[in-house]
Amino acid sequence: MITVKAPGKLYIAGEYAVVETGYPSIIVALDQFVTVEISQSKSYGSIVSKQYREDSVYWRRQGDEMILDNRDNTFNYIISAIHLTEAYAQSLGRSMALYDLRINSDLDSPNGKKYGLGSSAAVTVATVKALCLFYKIPLTKSKLFKLSAIAHLDVQGNGSLGDIAASVYGGWIAYRSFDRAWLAAARMQQSLTDLVDQPWPHLKITQLTPPDNLRLIIGWTGSPASTSHLVDKVAIQKSQQHVTYNQFLHESKKCLEDLIDGFKQGSLAAIQAGIQKNREILQHLADFTKVQIETPTLKKMCDIAVEHSAAAKSSGAGGGDCGIVLIDKNQDIDSMINRWRQNGITRLSLRVHPVIDLDKE
Repeated sequence: MITVKAPGKLYIAGEYAVVETGYPSIIVALDQFVTVEISQSKSYGSIVSKQYREDSVYWRRQGDEMILDNRDNTFNYIISAIHLTEAYAQSLGRSMALYDLRINSDLDSPNGKKYGLGSSAAVTVATVKALCLFYKIPLTKSKLFKLSAIAHLDVQGNGSLGDIAASVYGGWIAYRSFDRAWLAAARMQQSLTDLVDQPWPHLKITQLTPPDNLRLIIGWTGSPASTSHLVDKVAIQKSQQHVTYNQFLHESKKCLEDLIDGFKQGSLAAIQAGIQKNREILQHLADFTKVQIETPTLKKMCDIAVEHSAAAKSSGAGGGDCGIVLIDKNQDIDSMINRWRQNGITRLSLRVHPVIDLDKE
């Protein structure tokens, strides 16, 4: 029996801009996990997941035709990870075997609602990692990221893949996304082994060390959101308002570079200022794209936090899910949490998952 786990994540800053090649973001890994168990099987293989097999399926109309959208069905990421990793294993001369795969997740609420902690990314990383161990394939963080990123992109089709990076590396990271157009072209011309062995254009993943007095608090609105659908909506608007969108990218990049410097300097004040600035930048994006990033509940959550001397913003694509608060750990938070509760906001008792050592995970 092989057992592996991959942590969930939350975006701290740089959302939406990070889907563009080379634009920076900050993401944190959390101590809630997807766990995958794999064991040899003799007669037939199985994939068992109590959370994901009966996930919701979205669909739309294209003319009179019903078109399924599988991007929010996490089971499809498991299948994609299996196909991709087995292709990689075969390219390395491994013989295929039968196995039972069991998946369990902490990343959704007990009643099945999504917290927005990156379950599809974590299940992709955990599945790839488990299969590489099963087929005795030597693995580095770089190779695990690349295999998982390709498998995830095959299903979702958009996004930055920063959630994959957080699940692979752990801790706090600064992430700049690779050139997805290059990857699409390279996959047509290169073998999978060559692809994962080479540097990817513009990809940069750097571990960050937070100041000792920084405390991360996470609030959940109780309303799930679809990242892929929200990113689609922004993509439509950016093509129509490219001058305004390019200004958003410029402002986001400057803000994130200042934020990353704040981490390097160990300055909580600089980090909090950067979080507040990024909130303003995202609100401007919401205004001109007509995409609701900060819902009324998220706004209430952030405003209450600011009243308690904290910095706060939505996390990820917004539209629901979670918000993040960065506050001095010496500051009392009871009043803030009580006011959240009165406004239907739940504090999630999550901690940062430390930097990952592949040999010990």
